[in-house]
Amino acid sequence: MTMPGPQLHSLSQLHLLVTGECNYECDHCFVWGCPSQGNTMTAETIEHILNQAEDLGSIEWIYFEGGEPFLYYPLLLRGVQEAKTRGFKVGIVTNAYWADNVTQALQKLQPFCSLVDDLSISDDAYHGRKQGPRQTIFARQAATQLGIPVDFISISGPDKTASQDSYPQPSSDDSTVVYRGRAADKLASCVAPKPWHQFTKCPWEDLRRPQRVHVDSLGNMHICQGISMGNLLERSLVEIMQDYAPDSHPVIGPLLAGGPAELIEHYGLEHDNCYADACHLCYITRQNLRPSFPDVLTPDQMYGS
Repeated sequence: MTMPGPQLHSLSQLHLLVTGECNYECDHCFVWGCPSQGNTMTAETIEHILNQAEDLGSIEWIYFEGGEPFLYYPLLLRGVQEAKTRGFKVGIVTNAYWADNVTQALQKLQPFCSLVDDLSISDDAYHGRKQGPRQTIFARQAATQLGIPVDFISISGPDKTASQDSYPQPSSDDSTVVYRGRAADKLASCVAPKPWHQFTKCPWEDLRRPQRVHVDSLGNMHICQGISMGNLLERSLVEIMQDYAPDSHPVIGPLLAGGPAELIEHYGLEHDNCYADACHLCYITRQNLRPSFPDVLTPDQMYGS
């Protein structure tokens, strides 16, 4: 096994996109999750990724996400058990659709006792809050009874006018929508646009020394959803991280040099004058660049295809 060098130790979290399938089809979703979305991991793929995480030596956390991972309950439970057996801290992100009452929630979560170190529940107007019973509350109550660490993830919607108030307003406890993925299509027009040239850096991801990446069912390793650093089914995680040269990466390099605005200028692309935020400009630019870099700006799912 290759011993990890200094660059490798920045990476401490792998977030497994277990499936693109979801029972909701949220306007803000940047992985385009929906009931008809495929791309689900196999048990063999999860095991392979965990092997790679062990080999790297710096991974502390394994998260299971989607889509909605509870739609594939046996696969999720097996993956969580395997990750915990290997000594990783384990997290799950879910919308708690499965918790119609506390009793049902207890039944679903009981097998995860002592296995899950962070249960993150999406709880906002995008995730069915207005659709009847508060499954998120039942799930949280059950997790608390079982001693599973639990918290809510709340996404505030864009600033809306009085006639467009179906989305929640931002609060200090919430994360706000970022306009990539489906949000670029559905929500970007809801905010006051800003001049494109002011978006000179990535506000969200550490592109030079990433601490977390997302891995999809095809093996793509996303430094940001839709920007691949490499494929774990084709190369080892150790090799990908050892060879990672952010400044020469065809997409990450320009983003580091001057953000989404530089990505446009670097490739001489036509563009609009204003965008909702940096993610919106970056996402639209990447859509235009996909034919030039199909192995980097991938898979189709991340771009609504």
